[in-house]
Amino acid sequence: MPNVNIQMLGRMLIEKRGERGIREVAAEIGVSPATLSRVERAYLPDLETFSKICQWLGINPSDVLGVGVKTPQIPKVAVHFKKEAALAPATAQALAQMVLAAHRAWLVTDGEGS
Repeated sequence: MPNVNIQMLGRMLIEKRGERGIREVAAEIGVSPATLSRVERAYLPDLETFSKICQWLGINPSDVLGVGVKTPQIPKVAVHFKKEAALAPATAQALAQMVLAAHRAWLVTDGEGS
């Protein structure tokens, strides 16, 4: 159910609630009737309420938020290393110098609140 927005979430609540009273359904979800009413009118709930509503509706919260689980990308450097069984000494030395330089830079910036 991709691309669900907050307005659609409200309509889904109303549809699933059907003829049942708002107090009854709110108690079932674990939220106040006023909160459920606001969400049905497309007001954005807090995270806890949002989670409870998504669970009650049987939808994935990431579908509403527009985020998905992304497949981790393999860094290009990792792909490069998979191509060769061993590094050339010059490449290994250059990489070691880069790692040490990055570490030194991190140490310097770490004290500045980073």
